[in-house]
Amino acid sequence: MIHNYHRFDCIVVGAGGAGMMAALETSRRVGTAVVSKLYPTRSHTGAAQGGIAAALANLEDDTWENHAYDTIKGGDFLVDQGPAEVLCREAVECIIELEHMGLPFDRTAAGRISQRRFGGHTKPNPDYDPNAAPGTPNARPRVPVMRSCHSADRTGHMILQTLYQQCIKQGVTFFDEFQMMDLIMVEGECRGIVAIEIATGQLHVFHAKSVVLATGGFGRIWKVSSNAYALTGDGPAIGYRRGLPLEDMEFYQFHPTGIYRLGILLSEACRGDGGVMFNDKGERFMEVYAPNLKDLASRDVCSRSIYQEVRAGRGVGGKDYVYLDIRAETINKYGTSPTGEKVDSHWVEKRLPDIIEFARTYLGIDPIKEPMPIQPTAHYAMGGMPTDIDGRVLANESGAIVNGLYAAGETACVSVHGANRLGTNSLVDLIVFGRRSGRHAARHAMEASFQPVPPKPETAAKAEIEGLLSRPRKEPWAKIRDEMQRVMMDDCGVYRSAEGLERARQTIADLRARFRDLGVQDKGTVFNTGLLEVIELGNLLDLAEATVASAQARTESRGGHAREDFPNRDDANFTKHSFVYRQGEGSTRIAYKDVDTIYIEKDGQRVPKYPLEVRKY
Repeated sequence: MIHNYHRFDCIVVGAGGAGMMAALETSRRVGTAVVSKLYPTRSHTGAAQGGIAAALANLEDDTWENHAYDTIKGGDFLVDQGPAEVLCREAVECIIELEHMGLPFDRTAAGRISQRRFGGHTKPNPDYDPNAAPGTPNARPRVPVMRSCHSADRTGHMILQTLYQQCIKQGVTFFDEFQMMDLIMVEGECRGIVAIEIATGQLHVFHAKSVVLATGGFGRIWKVSSNAYALTGDGPAIGYRRGLPLEDMEFYQFHPTGIYRLGILLSEACRGDGGVMFNDKGERFMEVYAPNLKDLASRDVCSRSIYQEVRAGRGVGGKDYVYLDIRAETINKYGTSPTGEKVDSHWVEKRLPDIIEFARTYLGIDPIKEPMPIQPTAHYAMGGMPTDIDGRVLANESGAIVNGLYAAGETACVSVHGANRLGTNSLVDLIVFGRRSGRHAARHAMEASFQPVPPKPETAAKAEIEGLLSRPRKEPWAKIRDEMQRVMMDDCGVYRSAEGLERARQTIADLRARFRDLGVQDKGTVFNTGLLEVIELGNLLDLAEATVASAQARTESRGGHAREDFPNRDDANFTKHSFVYRQGEGSTRIAYKDVDTIYIEKDGQRVPKYPLEVRKY
């Protein structure tokens, strides 16, 4: 393998929304390269459907403060409140910036950016009456609000295309189909990365002053997932192996409306535009679990509700799925269209064209005429590499900074999602914190000088690759992957328990032991996809270990972490973030950090601006 050397002021790893937004910012100030294992417009941001949140108030009254409250409540009060306010305040500015870049948002009749409802996004009910009869509109303290800016149901695709065009215009250098293998760390400082060129198998060293990791999530840990096969958590896994902590790994979101068995996402926009979920008896069961917001409750609440319906024998036909119904007659019957007005099939097809086509292609049904079978699907990591609001990676729970290393998007944990992310907050997270990390990374690069890298920084990556190529193939790597995904789905999924988590821990440890003896059948270097998938499997196993360890340690239920043996939220002991460290092969250490809480003066006393409350929808 040839030692290829490149030097840029800033290296961005990952070409999704966060990576390209960061690259766009850095390239305005310093020399920038993006290293991506995919062609940029294949990045998973393109799969995001329903919209991007910002309190523009284009269709009804709204404020960024409302958005911040919903974000903090939606995250079950594990959200860092300062960063959440940054997210919601800067969201408005970022949407306007995207619009000026040329992103084709849908428009209102007046020409403004159109907005739709999404789960957990609310505003105070101006007609609220605490004495009103339960179940009546006036008894609801908060009501859904139209906050999600959208481009039909392909918003992420439009963001990705727009940012890529801007990066090309800005002269960003792209290294497409290069997979990161290692971070170059010297005395606690990041000085670049090592990557393998997929087409040749050659290792490349990228020397930089600033490195931004934006490699996305790691949903392929689970059997049923909305995530693309490429989402294997490369950045967090490599940082974890390099001794850096991962934050809040126990919190993983299962989206309630995945296509049955396949996990392909049917956007929350379906429910935002009036879709309703039904059980086998034809009951709108969310009226029981979330009487105020019903189908527009937060994702974790909806997913657990589906599981409870199935467990109670009310899955459709006795199977483990329920129905999502977006037929015009259903929307009209329940009065769930965004405006409460009558809609027709043409309106539904215009609003949700991709969703309808997915159902026709993968389910063989026409959702204009019949309901769609759905089940929860592993969707989004609330946890990841801990960062501050400028994207700087933290070395520990005390807040020490890793000089020169940044993270953004699903790779990072700021934490603005806490224990459960609200729909449409992922895309705005990409843009707001991709932009902030890019700006700070550029500033750091302008002030710093290139520091030397070790003589052979590719040594560890080279040894890993040579080991896989030299060992005989004793068993298929896919067998280990399938066993990992199955145990994580069964024992570390929507519901968890001490017994199940211990079973998952032992299984992951056994799989890691088998993984150490893996070899690959293809001994070549050119487009050796088997080799790359084994490397990715190693990343997933490390992240599965971190997830299970963090879940075992948190003996409460909060947001996306539901313990059947500890069903209640424990504010006294667990209103804090977990930090998991790898202590060696198969050993972890857990530490904790207090949630960032904003205090205000009220009646002469210092009180929380967002006080803890029981989360009800």
